[in-house]
Amino acid sequence: MFAYTLRRLLFAIPTLLVISFIIFALLDLSPGDPTANLPLTIPAEVREQIRVSLGLGEPFHIRYLKWLDQFFVNEPLSLIEDMTGWQFGDGNRLRVISWQTRSPVVDLIRERLPQTLWVVGLAYLVGVLIAVPIGVISAYRQYSWFDQIGTFVSMIGFSVPTFFMGLLLIVIFSVKLQWLPTIYDTNLRVTDLHTFWLQVKQMIMPVTVLALFNASQISRYMRASMLDNLSQDYVRTARAKGLRERSVVLIHVLRNSLIPVVTVIALGVPTIFGGAIITEQIFRVNGLGQLLITGIQGADLPLVQTLTFIFAVLIVLFNLIADVLYGILDPRIRYE
Repeated sequence: MFAYTLRRLLFAIPTLLVISFIIFALLDLSPGDPTANLPLTIPAEVREQIRVSLGLGEPFHIRYLKWLDQFFVNEPLSLIEDMTGWQFGDGNRLRVISWQTRSPVVDLIRERLPQTLWVVGLAYLVGVLIAVPIGVISAYRQYSWFDQIGTFVSMIGFSVPTFFMGLLLIVIFSVKLQWLPTIYDTNLRVTDLHTFWLQVKQMIMPVTVLALFNASQISRYMRASMLDNLSQDYVRTARAKGLRERSVVLIHVLRNSLIPVVTVIALGVPTIFGGAIITEQIFRVNGLGQLLITGIQGADLPLVQTLTFIFAVLIVLFNLIADVLYGILDPRIRYE
């Protein structure tokens, strides 16, 4: 297992380099000018000086190599320095700077990440915890009233767009009933029981919207996988040997059924760090999703490139984690 993991990590290096080149090239060739939002009264020569100061006067390959050095060397060193207090060199290293705010992109991501993890991360965790039991019970009691209701709710949660569900909850619980706040207060700090309750209230609607969407998808996979394994020969053999029904379902069937579901869950984890773009916009959650939208609207290429590449790194990483979990869930799978 260790050798397989090491090989996959080594193989991920050229993969990520190719992905980084594609992302950098596509965004660099995309239409958009960082000086487009400047007043029209600014002369053309001044605009060109601004472009040169942003690093756009250099050839493409030079800018790409500089970005790689900034992302893989300078930013990790700066992050370690901030977290540990250690000092590497004189500290005057070139970092990935946002064109809009003139701040390091990684610092902007660190500021927004806690809000995204609180809302999107909690919603994904709640969705998984709800989806797995629903999928197991729906498959075991196929065509029962529980299965019918679960299928109906799953179809609604998966089919109805998150922006429509979010607006519907806002109209009902914020406008009509006035129970919950309409806008997420990012500046709220939990210091006592009252502020904790305010934090819970403002998280209810965005977490509900995202948890329903995630649970609807995962529960369908869980149900289909359980139904496939319940009809296998090893299940009939286990029952014929006199094993308790709970042991058959929860140990043998569930363990094998989780193998394909693990892929769905693991590959969905990077979306937590990417942020729920639409939902964050609706509830004004000042997270990574809103940061990405702001970067796209302002043609902030360093910000968009960094966020997109981090998302790609997480996909590759959690794909590896899913493969490793296969061997844990199913002893028959061996990586040589």
